[in-house]
Order: sequence, then C-alpha cells, then structure tokens
Amino acid sequence: MNSPRRNRAFTLIEILVVVSIIGIVLSIAVLSLGVLGDDRELREEARRFAALVQVAQDEAVMQGREFGIEFMNTGFRFVEYDPFLNTWGDLIGDETLRMRQLPEDAEFALWIEGQRVLLEDEPMAFDDPEDDEGPASIETYAPHILVFSSGDMTPFELQLLRNDLDQSIMLESNLLGDIKIVDPEQL
Repeated sequence: MNSPRRNRAFTLIEILVVVSIIGIVLSIAVLSLGVLGDDRELREEARRFAALVQVAQDEAVMQGREFGIEFMNTGFRFVEYDPFLNTWGDLIGDETLRMRQLPEDAEFALWIEGQRVLLEDEPMAFDDPEDDEGPASIETYAPHILVFSSGDMTPFELQLLRNDLDQSIMLESNLLGDIKIVDPEQL
C-alpha cells in the first residue's frame, strides 16, 4: 500500500514575507550606517576639492599662470591673476575651475598660519582696474589661497563641517601644495 506522502514546502507567501523582512532589516542597517558613520558626502567633497586644487596647480605650472582660491561659508571659487592689469579676476570659460557650492547644511572653516579666517556668505567684489580713485576707496581684493606658477601654494587647514550631524573632515596643505585628508578620529 502506498501511503500518501505529503511534501512540505514553503509557500510563495512565506517566502515573500521572509524576503520583505530581510529587506527592511538591511535598509535600516544601511540608513543607520549613513547617519552614525562618517559623512560620505563630506568625504567626497573633500576629495573633489583636493582634486580641483591639483588641477589648478598643474595648470599653473604648465601655463605659467597664478591662481587663487577664495572661500565663502558654503562654497569656493578659483580666480586668476592678470599681470597686465595687476588684478585678480574670474576664470572665464573654465568649467573645471568654476565656482562650487557645498551640499546643503555643510560649510567651511579655514585656518591660514594657525589663524582662523572669517569667511563671508558671498564672494568678494573684484577691484575695478578703471577706477581712478584706486584701492584707497575700497578694500583691495585678494584670494585666501595663492597657487603659484611654480606649483607652490599657501599652506592652510580647511575643515568641511556639517553642524546638524556634528561631523567634519579636515584637509591640510603644506607649502609645496600637497593636500592630505586627515582622519576625523585622529583629531
């Protein structure tokens, strides 16, 4: 006699429930790593900034030009020195070294020679070369960081911070223009 054997298997609904639970647990784990771990967006901005400075250094050396970097609270821009007019001005037509903004809720803190630099919200106005009154009437424009045609650069410490999450990334530069990203746990 053949006794009826009952093959027991998982139903489709049971499999879907298990897969849904696993998906929910994984999504919570991934989201909590983003909130509790280091801020990847700040780290990416630090890498992007270091790469852009390297591009500016390379162009300065190859083309014999002098560049500057002006920082605002939430952004930065590269400027170029015009030796014929003896003034600083925008880089026209250079999409790589255009003005950049930080992600929302992120800001800069800048130190030069150990002194904190107070940053403005908006970029400063350039000097007008046709102004007859000269720099006595207005403050003379100068960028915070100079990138020389020799490849040398003003040493600085730059902190990218996000106050709402109490996270930050520190970049340090030396006179030769080497930039390193300092691990936040070492601070």
